[in-house]
Amino acid sequence: MMMRIAIAGGGLGGLTLARILHRHGIDAVVYEREESRSARSQGGMLDLHSESGQQALADAGLAGRFRSQARPEGEEHRILDPAGRTLVHHVPQPGSFSGRPEIDRRALRDLLLDSLPGDTVAWQHRLVAAAPRPGGGFGLTFDGGHGADCDVLIGADGARSVVRSLLTDTTLSAVATLVELSISDADRRHPALAELVGPGNLWCIGVRQILAAQRLGDGSIRVGISLRADDRHLDTYRSKRALLDMFDGWDPSLTALIEAGDGPPTPRRIEAMPTGTRWDHRPGITLIGDAAHLMPPVGEGANQAMLDAAELAAELAVNPDTAIRAYEEAMFTRIHPIAEMSARVQAMMLSPTAAEDIVRFFTARPAEPAPAD
Repeated sequence: MMMRIAIAGGGLGGLTLARILHRHGIDAVVYEREESRSARSQGGMLDLHSESGQQALADAGLAGRFRSQARPEGEEHRILDPAGRTLVHHVPQPGSFSGRPEIDRRALRDLLLDSLPGDTVAWQHRLVAAAPRPGGGFGLTFDGGHGADCDVLIGADGARSVVRSLLTDTTLSAVATLVELSISDADRRHPALAELVGPGNLWCIGVRQILAAQRLGDGSIRVGISLRADDRHLDTYRSKRALLDMFDGWDPSLTALIEAGDGPPTPRRIEAMPTGTRWDHRPGITLIGDAAHLMPPVGEGANQAMLDAAELAAELAVNPDTAIRAYEEAMFTRIHPIAEMSARVQAMMLSPTAAEDIVRFFTARPAEPAPAD
């Protein structure tokens, strides 16, 4: 009898899993809460690592299509101090894919969606509950009351995973506050800012605060302000004026990134799971990506989610009876040092000595790209 596989969540991890399973002749249904692929912004760009994200795309048969859409020049990375002085300037080798080329999240998600049969993704299916069935497998309940059954349930449903609650009661902790703005058509409307940011990433590092920006493939600039997690209500950060006050004394050419934002700032808490989180194996259910190991966004999240997908798909294709246990043991071992490193980098970025620490980090590892998640 054919195994019915349900993947909760149509992000990069869930779609990569569905694509590689499809290549092995294994069908899966991806249940995604969004109305369509264009329902919301997918965020900024990310750098795909050769040993994880790029490897997963190779397993998916999409390496060539990735290269046609990736932007190696997006690896350029400048780090400035609040006075606008350059501390680090990394320029990649022109046209080289040997490093960690950048690609817009939207472009990568579209690439994965276009590689799947049209009925793979069930849009407007927000999972609200999952429960084991007496005869095995799981019953799924979606927003609106409709349901579905499956034999294998894979939680790729992100930070607030519903599937996770069936395996562990781990709690999330806030590690930072991120405030985002967007500047469209930057070359024409704000040429000075376009030149400041360049084709890749810009970080302006102060004391316990970072003003960052990155260029996207559509010519827009995504601005991100990282602040320490605190008890202030998120509404505090919805005003440009309030943000500008937080960066009082910084060079005006830098704070112009805040002023140029197209609309009001969008704040959110950045959370993480405790390092070393594990759960006891249960047949027919597991987690990938942020649902399994939510980490601070310093460059590993999407890459590890895609590698999770590739490794789980490979196990399911070879031996479905032992696949989940084998995947989980390997994943726990692989993720632990990466999660520890991500926590250290996150703490370093918002420390009082962040500028000196990050300069030392990058100059000690000159080929290391900017964390972009």
